[in-house]
Amino acid sequence: MPLTSGSQPLQSTDSSIGAVRIGTRGSPLALTQAEETRRILAAALDWAPERIVIVPIRTTGDRISDRPLAEAGGKGLFTKEIDEALLSGRIDIGVHSAKDLATAMPPGIEIAACLPREDVRDAFVSPHAATLADLPQGAKLGTSSLRRKALALRMRPDLTVVNLRGNVDTRLKKIVDGVADATLLAAAGLNRLKLSDRAASYLDTTVWLPAPGQGAIAITARSGDRLMRDRLAAIDDRATTLALACERAFLAVLDGSCRTPIAGLARIEGERLSFEGMIVKPDGSAAHMATRGGAASEAASLGADAGDDLARRGGPDFFVAA
Repeated sequence: MPLTSGSQPLQSTDSSIGAVRIGTRGSPLALTQAEETRRILAAALDWAPERIVIVPIRTTGDRISDRPLAEAGGKGLFTKEIDEALLSGRIDIGVHSAKDLATAMPPGIEIAACLPREDVRDAFVSPHAATLADLPQGAKLGTSSLRRKALALRMRPDLTVVNLRGNVDTRLKKIVDGVADATLLAAAGLNRLKLSDRAASYLDTTVWLPAPGQGAIAITARSGDRLMRDRLAAIDDRATTLALACERAFLAVLDGSCRTPIAGLARIEGERLSFEGMIVKPDGSAAHMATRGGAASEAASLGADAGDDLARRGGPDFFVAA
């Protein structure tokens, strides 16, 4: 039976003798990330790439294009159908942009590996200005990210922020068509799609923190699938996995979702980890930052501690719009 759709019944496969099935969204970026995972996994296992099959799955998030995800249920909308296919055995692993993963993983599913992290920065894209600071007074910035909106308004409260959703190509076209004067995209996505020439400039992480998980590809597997988890261990990038554990622990404490402007970045140098996290009011009017440093093996506890700190300083109503 052809393995071409996440919606049709797929025969159960013993990975020791048959194909490994990768579940992924069907966007160009998601398929590129799945292809990268297939190439790296096949090389690590000394398999022919054809033994690893990519199964595109249309998610709820892909079907919603007329409003921000925050209004529709949050980040899990990009993973729900892939998670269901994984739990039912129709696929063997899921490949995701780590920043799209829900803060709490569904029972029975774990992040089993991460590929080496790409550029974590946001890229500024505009035919009218070289940087965000150079945009004309009152210019329209297109984004559906509450983090990008809040950080932009903190820097430029005069900007008009308009909702801009869609795949990377779609958003780039909307800027060319004049829907907005500029947008912000993950540099990692542009790089993976060979579109880095579309970036006018990049936001420095010392003043503009990325979304937790940005630039990382996370591979999920069933918790009880020891064979698959052992195979994925061969391609796991330890530094990325530790950084992601820190950033996701930070999110978990703050109940981070698409409804909350939260930024965070963990860096690993040898066996040491440094972390910066930030919460921002939706209108950009206030922000709090926390920094932590310590042993990389304590990644999750360092992130959680920073989250606790900001939760106390921000108070229960911090993310409520004025």
